[in-house]
Amino acid sequence: MAASLRSRLTDWTVSVPLLAVVTLILTWGRDLPGPIVVVVAAFLAGAVLAAVHHAEVVAHRVGEPYGSLVLAVAVTVIEVALIVTLMISGGEKAQSLARDTVFAAVMITCNGILGLSLLIGALRRKVAVFNSEGTGGALATVTTLAALSLVVPTFTTSRPGPQFSPAQLAFAAVASLALYGLFVMVQTGRHRDYFLPVTAEGRVVDAEVHAEPPPNRAALLSLGLLLVALVAVVGDAKTVSPAIESAVAGANLPQSFVGVVIALLVLLPETIAAARAARRDRVQISLNLALGSAMASIGLTIPAIALASIWLEGPLLLGLGGTQLTLLALTVVTSVLTVVPGRATVLQGGVHLVLLAAFVFLAASP
Repeated sequence: MAASLRSRLTDWTVSVPLLAVVTLILTWGRDLPGPIVVVVAAFLAGAVLAAVHHAEVVAHRVGEPYGSLVLAVAVTVIEVALIVTLMISGGEKAQSLARDTVFAAVMITCNGILGLSLLIGALRRKVAVFNSEGTGGALATVTTLAALSLVVPTFTTSRPGPQFSPAQLAFAAVASLALYGLFVMVQTGRHRDYFLPVTAEGRVVDAEVHAEPPPNRAALLSLGLLLVALVAVVGDAKTVSPAIESAVAGANLPQSFVGVVIALLVLLPETIAAARAARRDRVQISLNLALGSAMASIGLTIPAIALASIWLEGPLLLGLGGTQLTLLALTVVTSVLTVVPGRATVLQGGVHLVLLAAFVFLAASP
């Protein structure tokens, strides 16, 4: 028993998240020299890889589509905490941080993670196959949430600038939370089969038919370590954020690009998990992660930010600009054309990745 415990503690998937949290505690709130920033960044990368491992263990135990929800919701909850923390300490510069980060998360998930998953799946089997009914429902939910929370504020007239009035913000928050809750009920309830992997002939298959699920004790341990790893990821990202902001300013990039960098860091676990699932010919799981993460990012972030705005000073800018609206509209149209057939080639994967590249480029050079 003692030997087993020592072996578990020396496992890098256990030790790295714990060391990353210790690093976070020792460096929190301090001005760090360059070499220490590099050390924190190294632990950040290790915590990302550990989070992916533990999420896969939990997903294997609970099965799909529950497993895909674990990582998406856990990452988003801590992402919300990071956004609120930065908004509290950021002053006027952070008035649009929630919008920039949420929009970046939508573009990264719906173009980056989705496009990479389709590309890997198509390279492996020539054609990536998935369930268009479940994926289409998820895409419709993401589109509605994005339009309600990020597009409508641009055109409201009750307040100057791209912002909601308090009543409008409250409605958007309640509607977002209700819509996300409804989708989770559908995904895990009566239409669960719509979100399971399918064969080329359209037959639903178990996501993990080739291996025995881990025991409850191992799954619970991985769940706890997943939360530890995610806290470390977001906390260490916050620790290195001054260096990121300095680098962004030094490169003459707009302040909004900080939100893009934060979203890229926070979504690394889901990106790696989705790529691994696609490599195992489980493209549906990858799409569950991509669209589920986008949905959770809006459906949980907007209500949390609406609640936090009671204490936050200054306006909360949520509406997108012209360039962002164009990219969002192009993403929605392209995603619909990708999802409807229920299968995709490397072309669709490449198109989505080009859209992600366009988003990153225009965020750096608006």
